[in-house]
Amino acid sequence: MSKDAVDTAQAAARPGATGTIPADAGDAGYSKDLKPRHINMIAIGGAIGTGLFLGAGGRLRDAGPALAIAYLVCGVFAFFVVRALGELVLYRPSSGSFVSYAREFLGEKGAYVAGWMYFLNWSTTGIADITAIALYTHYWSMFTSIPQWVLALVALAVVLAVNLISVKIFGEMEFWFAIVKVATLVGFMLIGIFLLATQHDVGGHTPGLGMITDHGGFFPQGMMPVIVVMQGVIFSYAALELVGVAAGETAEPEKVVPRAVNSIMWRVALFYVGSVVLLALLLPGSLYSGDESPFVTVLSKIGVPAAGDVMNLVVLTAAMSSLNSGLYSTGRILRSMATAGSAPRFTSVMSRSQVPYGGILLTCGVCVLGVGLNFLVPSKAFEIVLNVASLGIISTWVIIMICHLVFVRRARSGLVGRPHFRLPGSPVTEVVTIGFLLAVLVLMWNDAEVGRKTLFLVPVIAVMLVAGWFGVRRRVTENAAREPSRTE
Repeated sequence: MSKDAVDTAQAAARPGATGTIPADAGDAGYSKDLKPRHINMIAIGGAIGTGLFLGAGGRLRDAGPALAIAYLVCGVFAFFVVRALGELVLYRPSSGSFVSYAREFLGEKGAYVAGWMYFLNWSTTGIADITAIALYTHYWSMFTSIPQWVLALVALAVVLAVNLISVKIFGEMEFWFAIVKVATLVGFMLIGIFLLATQHDVGGHTPGLGMITDHGGFFPQGMMPVIVVMQGVIFSYAALELVGVAAGETAEPEKVVPRAVNSIMWRVALFYVGSVVLLALLLPGSLYSGDESPFVTVLSKIGVPAAGDVMNLVVLTAAMSSLNSGLYSTGRILRSMATAGSAPRFTSVMSRSQVPYGGILLTCGVCVLGVGLNFLVPSKAFEIVLNVASLGIISTWVIIMICHLVFVRRARSGLVGRPHFRLPGSPVTEVVTIGFLLAVLVLMWNDAEVGRKTLFLVPVIAVMLVAGWFGVRRRVTENAAREPSRTE
């Protein structure tokens, strides 16, 4: 084991545990350049992404005002997941995050599944992001003649270049991206409240409860559309676990992480639920579209075209932020896996600026396939990859909760020490959350057009994971033998 890895193991030890916490050799070599303000804004940025800015339009059209309930319910379970991850982070900060915890509590097979399903999530999310960026750019007439796939390729190249510089640059970008998103959402909500209070005309409609009661009520299409959109709503919260990855590159995770995690719940209530309720009160759900941000739709109808332009620029920024986060997190996760032997060796390499560029380039390579998807089926690209990404994020969250269950069980046996920052209601909270996530997966069957086809991919992914494991298990075993502290 390298000196850096030994130092990591020593630093990871926590008072109160009866044994030494296994080190993740993949944590060696990182800088600690992320500041508290970076972590806090990364948490905010994770709670406000493409799923809200673009995805909410199509979901409002399909599910109506009841979409707010879907966001609230999924938001509560998302908070439970991040709270459980936050407790694990305080137990042992790691850039490998839940993959490192899966290795410790579930063994190498668990880490292998967790890592590659997370890679599936973010690589397909990256495709969704570059698709969203292309759609946003087409909003302006000067870009409509440029093919969607070209715009997607340009966006990917720009974000890749920035992500390869250093983690400090990544943190600064996410900090300012988050500030822009929060300021814009607050500004929109203030405008929306003003329109609602003054009954100002919005595209020929008078805002108020009439937008709901006169257009089919809270459930205009019944309950089923609300259930069907659940997997898309889960996708909206997919970047929240990024706090766990980023904590491995900050100097004081024990101070920063609890504050960032605890603030997630009110952000969900304010930005997601509040925004959806406001949108439903301003225009009938039938006027929103999956091809345009609902915020752009509203602002473009109040007689100030420039407002729509500004908002479109902001939501484009949100998609760039999400893509930036995806490349960042998968680079760290793949490096943790590579040091254990379950990912290609080149994904473990670091640049002089302490960036794991091998894993970043691998994710980027998959996103290039998304450019091809934008070429072949530009109108369906976003929804297709969104559902595939949902499979990745649901499995990741389930693994996080299983890891936490095992962690709590070991803590009760006196094998490890739990920090003061804990997931409330354990083990009931974990079991209920896992049950909800699996139910969302099953309910995707009701979406015959996309969701059912996505579920057909489950056995395909399972076969690929099994085949991949047989391909790497010898290397994993050899690495584990060389690393005595690694969990078997």
